[in-house]
Amino acid sequence: MATELTLTKTRIQAGIWEGVLTVDGDRIQPQVEVSHQAQTLDGVEVSEDPEWPGRFVLRVPIPPEVLYDGVQSFVISETVTGEKLDSFTIVTGQPLEDDVRAEMALLREELDMLKRAFRRHCLETT
Repeated sequence: MATELTLTKTRIQAGIWEGVLTVDGDRIQPQVEVSHQAQTLDGVEVSEDPEWPGRFVLRVPIPPEVLYDGVQSFVISETVTGEKLDSFTIVTGQPLEDDVRAEMALLREELDMLKRAFRRHCLETT
């Protein structure tokens, strides 16, 4: 019987990404790897949940040396088949702040445009 893996993120806390791997089929412990910029991360842990057969807890420590300004993407894959199970991104630093400011400026411009159009509509219909 083929094994089907389902990964569900639970949280990121204290620099550790956590998720739950549910295994349908053969109940063997899955082999998982996490990569960032084509480099495999160390310290990835998969442990069986004693309360739920076929369910495993995945813990991925996020090394501080891979965090810098911009968007960092991490890919979680099943080691044997290479199948991508999930991914997560972390956005940090100045570029994020600039993006938020640019988005707010764009929203303000669109709101001003809508206000002008609404006022013009009101004048034309009265």
